[in-house]
Amino acid sequence: MPAKYHIHTQAVAPRFKAVGKGTVLDWGEGCLRCTRCVKETCPYGAFRDRDFDSRSYTDTIDSLCKNCFRCVQGCPRELVTKTPNPQYKTLGDSYWTKEIISTTWFQAETGRIPVSGAGYGGPFRGPGFDSIWTDMSEIVRPTRDGIHGREYISTSVDLGRKPLFLSFDEQGNITMPVFPLMELPLPVLFTEPSLGAGKPRLRQVMAAAAKSLNSLAIVPRDQIDDKLAPFMQNLTPQFAPGSLSLDDPWLEQARLVELIDHPGIMDEIDLLKGRYPQLLVSIKLAADHQVADRVLALAGAGAEILHLQADNHAQGLGAAQDLHLKDLIRQAHIRLVENVMRDAVTLIASGGIALPEHVAKAIICGVDAVAIDLPLLVALECRLCRQCEKGQSCPVDMGHLNPKRGAQRLINLMGAWNNQLLEVLGAMGLREVRRLRGEMGRAMFFEDLEKDIFAPLFASPLGIDLGEREPN
Repeated sequence: MPAKYHIHTQAVAPRFKAVGKGTVLDWGEGCLRCTRCVKETCPYGAFRDRDFDSRSYTDTIDSLCKNCFRCVQGCPRELVTKTPNPQYKTLGDSYWTKEIISTTWFQAETGRIPVSGAGYGGPFRGPGFDSIWTDMSEIVRPTRDGIHGREYISTSVDLGRKPLFLSFDEQGNITMPVFPLMELPLPVLFTEPSLGAGKPRLRQVMAAAAKSLNSLAIVPRDQIDDKLAPFMQNLTPQFAPGSLSLDDPWLEQARLVELIDHPGIMDEIDLLKGRYPQLLVSIKLAADHQVADRVLALAGAGAEILHLQADNHAQGLGAAQDLHLKDLIRQAHIRLVENVMRDAVTLIASGGIALPEHVAKAIICGVDAVAIDLPLLVALECRLCRQCEKGQSCPVDMGHLNPKRGAQRLINLMGAWNNQLLEVLGAMGLREVRRLRGEMGRAMFFEDLEKDIFAPLFASPLGIDLGEREPN
């Protein structure tokens, strides 16, 4: 049995005070001057430790307060009140919600799973990944919980092409080529976000975290400099069409490279493989309405790894903007299964992977691993304000981020995500994440339920328009 994978987390305090959900209004007028003010009894010392952060122009009590409302209920003149923080309401957008951002901040700071003692009070269905319900039938089995270590659960995945069959000669020697494979202990890679300030510093952080996690960070080749040289074993250079040179010195050090899809890409890969036969090659292609056909064609032509990219909201590209990434993954996976090609190629998906449950659900839909981008920025305290796109200064000064501290925050994030993945696998009764791939029969998709079950239940009788029926 392989050694158990463990991520060493360590609390890393934020450089800037996090934006709190609520703010405290503390009125002085009318105070009775009680012998012991309720503010002095705050169990979290929020009033004692409060300060004014001149960098973000916020009262630090917004992040210190834990919303227990003890001060609000205890003040005899009701001079202490809580109100929603207007700055918190402006975080993120319709997809990258303020709840996702604040949850990611917590995980990056502590490395722990955010747990609410009051339970989950939100909706049980939503768009996209939230329309998938996983089978947790094994949650009652106490021995199958990877976090506490009573039963080994593997999160390792393989990258590369696998043979569909084996052939041997009369002496028992294998007579077919053996393809190179790479094993990652966690089905999560890093890839550079499409936005964000301080990109050179971000790449150093990504590379350092990837090395510690034994993972990979995908970085554009033209952005790899000498500062990233120590991390080359954990970097994946990405080449734009026409930019690949077989004499590139980084090709001798890298284990995996990524090429952007173009019409002649397989010829380019043949030349690359001729010089570097043990080098793994990933092809990045747009998750559009033709992705299933393109995936099948590339897999049939000998591709090893295919990276499907959606937009930042997990929606398809081009004419497939109305399709969610999960549906595009399912199309590609099923097309490969129907043509007996699924086990021959590795699928990776990126774009809109915002939470650890998205990792598990994307794998259920058919990918082997995912690549994350914007969660890396959020873990480094980014607020997704997009001021960097407007040429304005970054409110969290991303360009001066300490690489060591930043890398530890990414490690913490992956520690929390890994534990949640183990929880899902344990609750589903699976002992390795490889078995989760394509297990759509172990999940329920609301769209399918609505079509196959609910729609017939509420369908009108033959020949009757329910809109015109007489009321009872």
